[in-house]
This record gives sequence, C-alpha cells and structure tokens, in this order.
Amino acid sequence: MLVSTPIGNLGDLSPRAVAALRDADIILCEDTRVTATLLSLNGIGTRVQPLHDHNEAGRTDPLVEAMLRGRRYALVSDAGAPLIADPGYRLVRAAIAAGLVVSAVPGPNAAMMALALSGLPPHPFLFMGFLPPRTVARRGVLERIVAAERAGLNATLVFYEAPHRLVASLEDCAAVLGDRAASVGRELTKRFEEVRRGGLSELAETFRAVAPRGEITLVIAPAPVHVASADQLDAALEEALGESSIKDAVAAVSRALDLPRKQVYARALILRGDEE
Repeated sequence: MLVSTPIGNLGDLSPRAVAALRDADIILCEDTRVTATLLSLNGIGTRVQPLHDHNEAGRTDPLVEAMLRGRRYALVSDAGAPLIADPGYRLVRAAIAAGLVVSAVPGPNAAMMALALSGLPPHPFLFMGFLPPRTVARRGVLERIVAAERAGLNATLVFYEAPHRLVASLEDCAAVLGDRAASVGRELTKRFEEVRRGGLSELAETFRAVAPRGEITLVIAPAPVHVASADQLDAALEEALGESSIKDAVAAVSRALDLPRKQVYARALILRGDEE
C-alpha cells in the first residue's frame, strides 16, 4: 500500500492513511526518524524499516518474497506521495511483475498544490522532479525541453528545487527558456507558506536579495506562441527560394515558422511572381 503523508502540515494525514499505516505489518520509509514522529503523533505503533535510494535495489527482491508469503507493507516517503521524486519505483515495479496487488492512499502533493496556486495554465503540465545540481547538466536538461517545445510540446513546467540552488536555477531557466512567467512556492501548507509570482529574472533578483528557506516548487509558464511576422515570412521564403524548388522551400519555411502550408505557398507564389 502506497500511503501519502503530509508535506508540512501534520493535520493533512487522512483517516484512511492512519488506518492503512496501523493495519500494515511493517512501514517502509525514507527516514525512520521523520516517520516515527508522524506515527507517534497519531498513536500508530507499527514497526518501521528504512527504504531509500541507497538500499532499495538490494531490498526489493526480499521484500517481494515476503509479500508473496503474505506480509503487508505500507510505503511512505518523508513527505507527500511515494515515488514522486522519492524512492519506491523499483519495489512497485517488481511487486506488479510478481502479480501482487498494489494500492494507494492519495493525499498531499507539493507539485499539484504549487501548480494550482501558480496562476499559470494547470494543464497540460510536465513534472520534471529535481533539476540537476550543476549548471552544465541543468542547462542541458532545459535545452532538451526547448527542443521538445520546438517539436510541439506546450506545457506548464513543474520542478522541485533545493533552497540553496534556487537562484542559480532561476537564472539558468531565464537564460535557456527565456524570461517566462513563473511562480515559486515554498513551505507549502506550513505556517510560513509563500507563493511568489513574476518573471524568472525578477524572481531570481528577489531571492538573491532574500535567501529562500524550506521546500521549494518552481512552476514555469509554457513556451510563448510565436507568430511569424510578414517580414520574417518573406525573408525566410526569399532565402529558401534561392536554394530550393518552390515545393521544398514552402515545406521548409512552413515547418520552421510553424505556419500553415497554404499560407506560405500563397506568399511564395506572390514573391516568385514579383521576381519574374
């Protein structure tokens, strides 16, 4: 059973989640100290065992074998929904492959909450988890997103980020994606919950002046829809017509500028006629 836990406000643990944790034989968790606090506050005495990024691969087969013999496990992360930027994927995949029933108790999720509070288009969205910690790798991920957007992706982007890397990430996002609208949600559901909205560069300036604290979710607007101007169309067509047949030139320009082929063809005929 995958059990979602609070992302900050301990009052968000649902009655069904409490029942699932009590009924389990063992609770698998990232940090036993974090989970022990939650269990104590809710009067849950179930035993806990660690399952995290460093031991999941080695523990998966023994856990599946125990489940096949009838042992009941609940899986939680330190906060929010298990598997979402947290451990558990290997175990769940192996359990499904073994024919075991995997169920879940829904609950709080920082990505969904930040998206809803951002003021940006809620769907479609693309959740990317944590960006890489280093600039070169981070920009590489962002450049692949830009390439996907050029191929047709149009989605609001959602990332998790550590507070000490937020400014650098905002700067890299502005440099690669352009200065898009965005929001930074931090300490969601907690006493000092805050959502800052603005352009990526503006947000970088804000958090450069006041260092952020707490868990952070970054939401970025989709790529702006670019409509080529008449001058841009003419310039692209004149260059393409100088190198290709009208058919090939129209195909290349309509694809490059994301314009209807009929529109581009009609303009190409006018330009070709002017030349003749």
